[in-house]
Amino acid sequence: MSPLLPSSARSLSALELELVEEAKATINATTDAGPGEDGIHTMGAAVRTADGQTFTGVNLYHFTGGPCAELVALGAARAAGAIKPMCIVAVGNHGRGVKSPCGRDRQIFADHYPAMRVIMPSPEGLVSVIASELLPLAFDYQAEQI
Repeated sequence: MSPLLPSSARSLSALELELVEEAKATINATTDAGPGEDGIHTMGAAVRTADGQTFTGVNLYHFTGGPCAELVALGAARAAGAIKPMCIVAVGNHGRGVKSPCGRDRQIFADHYPAMRVIMPSPEGLVSVIASELLPLAFDYQAEQI
């Protein structure tokens, strides 16, 4: 792997490849935007939990910062009683492929699910990375609490 990638970066497993396909299927079935159009549902996500369950979600775009697809999928998992997300991926509609998580998502992953793997694009293709490595020198929320 490239020295620019986090040390935990590795090629995708068969289960991770399946998770990518689940996210693709989710957004392909639910997007509200035609090719080249804006919409409020343009990203799909899938999360696999420690017990092997998969949960999906789509974003809800809003100029005030509506929830990303990853957060919706994590919320769906928790609402169903799943407490240990193991891997997550987000995919754009209309074949835009796997997308890197935004900064807010990276911070949430680091704060709440630091051991979760995140599937993302790299110069070498798709890789799976430990969430805690996505924000070097990140803000430490727990350290700031009284």
